[in-house]
Amino acid sequence: LLAAVRGELARRGPRLPVYWGNRNWHPLLTDTLRQMADDGVKRAIAFVTSAFSSYSGCRQYRENIAAARAPLGDRAPEVDKIRVFFNHPGFVRPMAANVRRALERFSAGERSDVPVLFTAHSIPTSMADGCRYVAQLQEACRLVAAEAAVGEWRLVYQSRSGPPTQPWLEPDVGDAVRELHGRGGRRVVVAPIGFISDHMEVLYDLD
Repeated sequence: LLAAVRGELARRGPRLPVYWGNRNWHPLLTDTLRQMADDGVKRAIAFVTSAFSSYSGCRQYRENIAAARAPLGDRAPEVDKIRVFFNHPGFVRPMAANVRRALERFSAGERSDVPVLFTAHSIPTSMADGCRYVAQLQEACRLVAAEAAVGEWRLVYQSRSGPPTQPWLEPDVGDAVRELHGRGGRRVVVAPIGFISDHMEVLYDLD
């Protein structure tokens, strides 16, 4: 992803340095902000690789950036976060292209009847009630389904964690697949719309 962003800026401009900082793994955001300060960076744009609004997908990153800037004092770069991009053509069109490619694995006569399950990371319902996560996911699914000419689709969730007594967003993708199977369904496309790369969590949960 870093190489792709750098390549895009090199081809189209503006020619800007690109840094990478993580919340939970190296390079950590604190180290990245310190390197930026050492390099003389005064202002930066933060591209958070979460397309949707929620505490963990948006506000927590703002808190992380503020915490990483604090030890740097006056040397800390000013950081502006770009908007969530759930409905941006640059997100919708590649996702739709992936869905179309998956549907093309079925015969022409089958494709129109193959349901698509769009998956996203589940979050506690108490968190979902305080943000536009679900509404933005629904809109992204609608846009992608329209772009890919999908007939039947549904938003489902994956990667639930936490105590079983705490309500999280449902239905779970596993339950949705079992429901389809119970209705006689033998074909399905699963599109992880809540993620922009196939990391281990996506692969483990879906495979």
